[in-house]
Amino acid sequence: MDSTVSTTPRDAVRELQSRINQDIIGQERVVERIVIALLANGNVLLEGLPGLAKTRAIKSLSKNLESDFSRIQFTPDLLPSDVTGGEILRPDGAFEFRKGPVFGNLILADEINRAPPKVQSALLEAMEERHVTVAGKRYDLPPLFMVLATQNPIEQEGTYPLPEAQMDRFLMHIRIDYPSDADEVKVMRLVRSESAIASGNPRPSPAKIPQETVFAARAEIDRVTTRDVVESYMVALIAATRRPAEFGDKLKSWIAIGASPRGSLALDRCARTYAWLQGRDFVTPEDVQAVAHDCLRHRISLAYEAGADGMSADAVLDEVIRQVAVAV
Repeated sequence: MDSTVSTTPRDAVRELQSRINQDIIGQERVVERIVIALLANGNVLLEGLPGLAKTRAIKSLSKNLESDFSRIQFTPDLLPSDVTGGEILRPDGAFEFRKGPVFGNLILADEINRAPPKVQSALLEAMEERHVTVAGKRYDLPPLFMVLATQNPIEQEGTYPLPEAQMDRFLMHIRIDYPSDADEVKVMRLVRSESAIASGNPRPSPAKIPQETVFAARAEIDRVTTRDVVESYMVALIAATRRPAEFGDKLKSWIAIGASPRGSLALDRCARTYAWLQGRDFVTPEDVQAVAHDCLRHRISLAYEAGADGMSADAVLDEVIRQVAVAV
């Protein structure tokens, strides 16, 4: 690590976050969520319109973090072995396992909804189990392993939407919106300056953040405490999505299926990570609220009435947070 990076894990992670923000103008919230998922040892699904820097954000993370980066372009003709790898026959007649791109540290699963269900399942199983099994033999994935999948919300032709049960395996579902007008000007200037640098003398890249920094940060996050009242608040939020009738007719008509137990686990992990990033060693209800939408928007199924009322998953979660009281 170079001299510009502090020796403490928190400061090193903030340096990593700052570097990515320099590459991705106007998407500070998205960058923060990606870093949270990295520290929480989870996988993310990034959804946004074309050209909103989904892939660029992931490449910037890889550029600044010591890691092996793999990109899998999901297409309808992709096979599970194209993701996990498979056995090949050697000239001597023996079989040898050749690892696929899933054996990297940071895996960009580009347009994951363009691949058929078998391929999606192969990746999602690796995400869940952190290993793959080929010909009855288990192969473990690296200790630092993160899948960052992207999908385009407007192109439905030729796609295979992820079922709810598979969506549930992503720690966070991050939505990327258009940048502001002022930020778009900065984006143009950034790309213009990058082109000028590429045609001239490229600047030396700063030293990458070591993987050990991520592991040290995770160890500190494990020591972040959560009071009973905050734990009860997280469970109450999840319960409100499962028993919406207890919180009024509106929620009852909007929510068809509530969040699974993975939802409460995601809230706990991400809230503790968010609190750590803020410099605290304890979780507050505000920390839970800060990550609730990204942890739960893909874990609830809306009823027909929600669409008829013009309610999105985020709007329904706004109402859940408004209805669930924080015990004092």
